Amino acid sequence: MNGLHIYDYLVFLFYFFVVAGYGYWIYRQKKKASVSASHDYFLAEGSLTWWAIGASLIASNISAEQFIGMSGSGFKMGLAIASYEWMAAATLIVVAVFFMPVYLKNKIFTMPQFLNQRYNGTVAMIMAVFWLLLYVVVNLTSILYLGALAINSISGINTTLCMYLLAVFAIFITLGGMKVIGYTDVIQVFFLILGGLVTTYLALNLVAEKSGTTGIVNGFKIMSDQASDHFHMIFRQENKNYMDLPGLTILLGGMWIVNLNYWGCNQYITQRALGADLPTARSGLLFAAFLKLLMPLIVVIPGIAAYVLHQQGNFQTEMLQGGELNPDKAYPVLLNLLPAGLKGLAFAALTAAIVASLAGKANSIATIFTLDIYKKKINPDVDEKWLVQVGKITVIAAMGIAVLIAPLLGIDKKGGFQYIQEYTGFVSPGIFAMFILGFFWKKTTSNAALFATIGGFIFSLFFKFLPGFMNLSFLSRFGFAKANSEGVYEIPFIDRMGFVFVICVLGMVLISVFENRKGVKANGLDIDRSMFRLSPSFLTGTIIVLGILAALYTVFY
Repeated sequence: MNGLHIYDYLVFLFYFFVVAGYGYWIYRQKKKASVSASHDYFLAEGSLTWWAIGASLIASNISAEQFIGMSGSGFKMGLAIASYEWMAAATLIVVAVFFMPVYLKNKIFTMPQFLNQRYNGTVAMIMAVFWLLLYVVVNLTSILYLGALAINSISGINTTLCMYLLAVFAIFITLGGMKVIGYTDVIQVFFLILGGLVTTYLALNLVAEKSGTTGIVNGFKIMSDQASDHFHMIFRQENKNYMDLPGLTILLGGMWIVNLNYWGCNQYITQRALGADLPTARSGLLFAAFLKLLMPLIVVIPGIAAYVLHQQGNFQTEMLQGGELNPDKAYPVLLNLLPAGLKGLAFAALTAAIVASLAGKANSIATIFTLDIYKKKINPDVDEKWLVQVGKITVIAAMGIAVLIAPLLGIDKKGGFQYIQEYTGFVSPGIFAMFILGFFWKKTTSNAALFATIGGFIFSLFFKFLPGFMNLSFLSRFGFAKANSEGVYEIPFIDRMGFVFVICVLGMVLISVFENRKGVKANGLDIDRSMFRLSPSFLTGTIIVLGILAALYTVFY
């Protein structure tokens, strides 16, 4: 049934008042404890615990594109899409071990600040403007629009109204500052995981019931038997979904660039840990890695369950959009099968994921604009109180712009998850090259960074449109190209990212060596080996996470 029962609304209202009430209480406590300093507002400096950091990372990361888009990808291609989640678990550990010590040792609070300190103001300003555009035009809009579509599909509430309500709820949370976001995210993650697990449980049980048996274990066995092709993590080249997940590149190539750029060079994510000390930040990232291992159970398995049920003859009309099968309808279709009350819980979980992501993204937009643009270029003498007010105004303005332009971008036509990955993939290689060499090679110069920033984007466009001018069939023997429906050999976008990254690194090295010989000095960061030492507890947790990942990829290879 497409709609909510009174019990569903009661469950949702309970969630809303718990989150809003707790957020307001945290805000009041914060006001009593401190003045409205900018670092306290934007970073919650020193006040987030490891579990709040870890929960906030996941709450900000998991949104409608995972619940809807990744479930849809689970319907379409199976468990392989879980690589985005499981590879992220390994990436979080790399960020905790190598990236976070560099940020904290050098007192880095924003990504443009890092670029200004390591390179120069020009590089920092270019990237600050770019990140603002990316966060507003790609991320905020896609989260809002996909979230509104998802809520509309299970509640019947008008999509435009859904967008406005989500925006207002997110603004309410965001205006309290990073501490309010961080601690309310703990509750958001609780609802997100609980509601997600309930949906997964009922989906597996439904698969079993439709096959004449009961229980989630039987349901999983039936799925494994009837959709065995959906339980392989690494695709062969003949697989129809190879262009989305090109074989071993997932383990050895471009997927690392996707994840390391997202988790290690992204204001939206790193901001949660930048206000903490190193042991707390590392523990939070490790906790997030453990939660990441759980995510495919919540967002991918239901999509595979919907696929099996559809193959058995169920949801034949519900899965259609414009007369064609739309995999992104998999999760909403399952939610509409939930009984009253439980549907409200799943509805709350989905809303929690959307609102947490919106709040985190809006806070990052405010942080970059206020600290890296307004304070540096517009009003350098601004006092702390007005700086916080500028941040709040920025939150409202960014959300308003996103609400207005989201319906105009055709996000639902492309598919939400692919929309975000494709467009961020145009710039990720250059940004990651600029960061990784900036961290660990002191001779990297500012002009080299500019080459990666601008050249990375240009080369990404070049490889995107290259198939229209050149026959790339010779790359197919190496697994780096595949013919589309028109016989044109295209490069998978994850492989394109790998190529561009290598070009950016080589270009940066050549430019830096040339400039070093001419006497140009680079602004190296303060780094020493002791920064990278690991505590026994962190090392133990790391071994457990990597062991689980190795087992998962071995079983589902």
